Amino acid sequence: MKVLSKWSNTIMERYLPDPYVFVTILTLLVFALGVGLTDSSPLDMVVHWGDGFWGLLSFTMQMVVVLVAGYVLAISPVFKKLLSTLANLAKSPGSAILLVSFVSLLACWINWGFGLVIGALFAKEIAKKVTTVDYRLLIAGAYSGFIIWHGGLAGSIPLSIATADHPFAGIMGVVPTSETIFSTYNIIIVIALIITVPLLNRLMMPKPADTFSIDPKLLEDEVEVEVEEIKDKITPADRLENSVLLSMLIGALGLVYLVQHFATNGFDLNLNIVNLIFFILGIIFHGTPKQFLAAIATAVKTAGGIIFQFPFYAGIMGMMVTSGLAGVMSEWFVSISTVATFPLFAFYSAGLVNFFVPSGGGQWAVQAPIMLDAAQSLGVSYSKTAMAIAWGDAWTNMIQPFWALPALAIAGLRAKDIMGYCVFVLLLSGVVISIGLFFF
Repeated sequence: MKVLSKWSNTIMERYLPDPYVFVTILTLLVFALGVGLTDSSPLDMVVHWGDGFWGLLSFTMQMVVVLVAGYVLAISPVFKKLLSTLANLAKSPGSAILLVSFVSLLACWINWGFGLVIGALFAKEIAKKVTTVDYRLLIAGAYSGFIIWHGGLAGSIPLSIATADHPFAGIMGVVPTSETIFSTYNIIIVIALIITVPLLNRLMMPKPADTFSIDPKLLEDEVEVEVEEIKDKITPADRLENSVLLSMLIGALGLVYLVQHFATNGFDLNLNIVNLIFFILGIIFHGTPKQFLAAIATAVKTAGGIIFQFPFYAGIMGMMVTSGLAGVMSEWFVSISTVATFPLFAFYSAGLVNFFVPSGGGQWAVQAPIMLDAAQSLGVSYSKTAMAIAWGDAWTNMIQPFWALPALAIAGLRAKDIMGYCVFVLLLSGVVISIGLFFF
């Protein structure tokens, strides 16, 4: 594994472009495929791209907030101390890789937004303690936990079909999570990945001579607070900006809302609630409005990649969906499926479509009509069909820079720095998920 991962990293470092260049190439590829495989003309594809360009604007803002708010929370004195204490559990490079991978998998199973941010921030904290660990592999280990998200508590497809009046309720009815997230085959897949992914990451740990270490001083996130000149009198504005009471009152307001939300809705940890938790705890832990705003100014520097790349993926999604290209891909896999192989091919088709439409909800909207109709014809379970698509959506995220952007922004790395490792996580998880869907 050391030799293979070294070779893979060399290939990625040489040939994988910046994520922005990658998404532009992907845009042109989808444009060409749409013209060649559907009835859309070149002008039609241009219109589909332009109409879809802002389709993920709301989601883009959510992702910016989860990154910035999570970062603000992580660099607060209280949370930094907590992460530092947990990081002390890692005593060697090998244990550091195992610990980061396991924590990230667990966090992403609970909630993908939470896991993406916490995994990368925890990896940075461990890198400060275990200076001989390979920093690229450590961050790759943090990102590898994302493979599990759609089989977890925040999986958008299983949660959607468990909701009354969901878009496809007329076809499949309401499917309880006992048949999806908590089904036997899904639990087996989740447990197998939790065991095997950290071990795989540990096996890929390079030799000392090939280790990419980083100076711990470069990982410090200093919150710069403007130092004002001493004045004879402190103004009312100064008092408000440095008021701990003001922060605590806003924090209390948020905490009361969160208690009410969970008391009313159960464990509904959606992305907006995750963002609110990050924000409220950040406000409380930073103590004063001035300190909190200084932390925001530090954190917002990491969000540039998301802001300017997500619209391009929305444009790709517009071309894939409106032209019917995503449907063409799905129908091809359906055409070669049997009763036994249909869940596998649904999984593979979802993995392919996800490469161009990296959105669980968007992908389900595109593939569900085709896949559910095929499942009915073949007599395959609707719930297993939905989970096969869900796992396919999560699977190819391992080589799709789209979802790696938050972790890369936090870590200060490039996609090419970690994707060589992620290729092997893709291969391993593909085997594990295939076995789970086929034999159980």
